[in-house]
Order: sequence, then C-alpha cells, then structure tokens
Amino acid sequence: MEFLPLFHNLRGAQVLVVGGGEIALRKSRLLAEAGAVLRVVAPEIGAEVRELIERSGGEQILRGYTESDLNGCVLIIAATDDEPLNAQVSADARQRGVPVNVVDAPALCSVIFPAIVDRSPLVIAVSSGGDAPVLARLIRAKLETWIPPTYGHLAGLAARFRHQVKGLFPNVQQRRAFWEDVFQGPIADRQLAGQGAEAERLLRAKIDGDAPPTTGEVYLVGAGPGDPDLLTFRALRLMQQADVVLYDRLVAPAILDLCRRDADRVYVGKQRADHALPQDQINQQLVDLAKQGKRVVRLKGGDPFIFGRGGEEIEELAAHGIPFQVVPGITAASGCAAYAGIPLTHRDHAQSVRFVTGHLKNGSTDLPWKDLVSPSQTLVLYMGLIGLPVICEQLIKHGRSADTPAALIQQGTTVNQRVFTGTLANLPQLVAEHEVHAPTLVIVGEVVKLREKLAWFEGAQGTV
Repeated sequence: MEFLPLFHNLRGAQVLVVGGGEIALRKSRLLAEAGAVLRVVAPEIGAEVRELIERSGGEQILRGYTESDLNGCVLIIAATDDEPLNAQVSADARQRGVPVNVVDAPALCSVIFPAIVDRSPLVIAVSSGGDAPVLARLIRAKLETWIPPTYGHLAGLAARFRHQVKGLFPNVQQRRAFWEDVFQGPIADRQLAGQGAEAERLLRAKIDGDAPPTTGEVYLVGAGPGDPDLLTFRALRLMQQADVVLYDRLVAPAILDLCRRDADRVYVGKQRADHALPQDQINQQLVDLAKQGKRVVRLKGGDPFIFGRGGEEIEELAAHGIPFQVVPGITAASGCAAYAGIPLTHRDHAQSVRFVTGHLKNGSTDLPWKDLVSPSQTLVLYMGLIGLPVICEQLIKHGRSADTPAALIQQGTTVNQRVFTGTLANLPQLVAEHEVHAPTLVIVGEVVKLREKLAWFEGAQGTV
C-alpha cells in the first residue's frame, strides 16, 4: 500500500494553494467544503477562487510564490501548470514536514486527493494512488448510485445517540451488535425512507427498552416497464434487503436478478383468465409474511399506483396495521413511449395525455368514449389488446378520426421491443398480421407521427 488512507480535519485550519486558475479552483472547492481557511498565492486569481477565499475567511496574495507563504499552513497544494514551480513548492513543504499535494504529479506528493462520495458525516474515499484517477472517479460514480444521500442522515442519527449507547453498553461487542441491529432493521428503514422523526422515536424506544416486538414490513416497488436501468435507487436498495419477493408477470427476469440472492421468490402473476394467485390471496399473503417479521418486496411492473392494484394491497396492509412503503416506478406509458420515440405531449400535436385501462374489473371495455376522442389528446391504453377491435370501433364511432395515427409497443424498453404504427382503423389488423402479444401498450394520437423522426432505441423493431 503506497498511501495510507486518512481523513484530515481541516476545519478552521489554514491551507496554502499555489495557483489561481481552473486547477486551483477544483481543489479550493473541496477545501472550502471541508471548512479550511484558504490562502491563495498567484499573480492572477480567478473570480470563483476569490469568492471561495472570501467565504472561507482567507487571503489572496497577488504575486509569485515564496517559501514564506507556507508559514502557519497545515497543508500545501501546488496547482499550477509550471512544473519547476510545483517541484519547488513540494520540496519546500517536505523540508518543513508539511503535507503537500501537487496536482497530477504523484511523485511530488506526500498526500493525494481521492475521489469522494460525500454523504456527510459518512464519507467514502476511492484512490488509485494517483496512477489511474479516471478509474477512481468511475468507481466513485458507481458508489454514488449504490449509496443514496439518506445514508448520511442515518449516520447523523447514530452520531446523536452514540454516547448514550456507549454508556448503556460498556462492552464493545454489545455496542456492535446493537448498532448492527439498528442499521439492518426498521429504524434504518424509516430513516432511509425520509421518516427521520419516526426513526428517532424507534431508536429512543430501543435504548429505553420499550421497543415493540419486531414486525415485518412490505415494500410496494415499481419495477418500471422492463429495462433494469430505469429502476430507482430506492427500489434497488429495498430489493436487495428483502427476505421475500412477490413478483408479477410483467417483471423482467433481469430486474428479478437484482433482488437479494437468498430471498424467497414467489410468482403471483396474472394473465387474462389465468391468475397464479387471486388478488385477495396476494393481499393476505403480504399480511401473513409481514406478521412473521419478514421484509417483503411486492415487485410490480411499471408503477404500483397506475393500474397496478397497489391501492388495493395497501388498503389491506393498513387494515392490519402492517407498515409499508411505496416506491414509484416509471410507468409503461412513459418508458415505452420514450423508447419508441413517441412524445406523449407536443405543443403542435397534443396538449394532454390520458391513461386508460382497456380491461375493466368486470371484464368489459365500457369506457367513457366521449371523453376520449379529442384530437388534441394522446390516449394511452393499458391492457387493451384483447378488446382492441371494440376500442377502435367505439373511438371512431364517437368522433375520433379513423386516420388518427396509432402505435403498438410490445415488450417496451427491453431488447425484445417491437413497435408497429398505423391508424385507428387498421390497428386490429396489425395485431393479427404481426402476432402481437401482451404485454403491449397502445398509443393513439397525432404524436405517433413523430416516431419516424425521434425513434432512437436500438431494440425497437417492426416499424410499419
């Protein structure tokens, strides 16, 4: 190990930056965020650097560097494009035993700047020892996606109660077990869900010995239309901590693979007249699993609250006092339309968009037809494939032009996506000709004409 990772407390300490340009600006921002008092020396100092100096309560020295500029400084940064000057600054700092960083010159450094993931008070640093800084930044970018900002709030919660817990458990092993339980249980879940007051209440109760018996929780997670890249950070975090996953037919295998490896997986998918598990039994299973203390992910294609029956499920959970969280997902209308190159609204073509289910609870397609025929409205039909001939006939009958552009998007956002475009009059014919199957989204409206200009997704095929 060439460099030992350390975290330096610079709050209120003076740091010398030699250089006043773009390189100096990048380092000065980090130093100012850490609370350092900036002393910047350069013949010219940029406006943004001057602003950081003023904000830190530091000083700017408009001249060339001299060795005396190091006086009183705990860290030295050489941030110029003058290699001999950078080498001189490094030599002077080392002579005094003061840590020095020379930008883009690891051999001249006694300390280096890592790539930082800032979730204060939680801070994560990634370094390649100066040999591959771009790689370090790429790894940092991955960590940014895995560790949401709320982890900083969780660390802050622990900091507020650290001394109290230390007094309660003098043994370090006991304290470790206590905090592991906090960070992997309902207290952390509440804090990470943005329910800070409830998390603090539960932590106080745990410390006081008044914590309620451990109960499970249900997470209604929107898995989006199929592409795993469209999952939210929060969805991924909950999927990876769940004990049980109940998933439906529309959840892509690639998304299911992102769930915790050892979680139990239960298929509860539905197709027309073929329900793996009736809805009332799904509701009851969610309740039963939570009462067993399980953390349960109910993984739904699209968004749980847009024709996903999420409302029915949380009604049952609320009736039994089961805690739950709802994680929105990208609904099929947004995802599939975007990947097909069809904007749902456009100033020249549509000023509103309407989501409609083509399959009602009673099995009919008795829709409010008069409300659906405005030429300036985009109509998006979920589960409309079976009743499509009736839907097209009724829309035309109630005033929508038979020439209205329309599209079929099968398995949207996935590599198997197929898109067929036509008109309201010939849409059912396209289904038969191309053997279009569910899941397929139907879009009706003038915006479909824009697909030829705007389609971009490589997986899209089958344009007619």
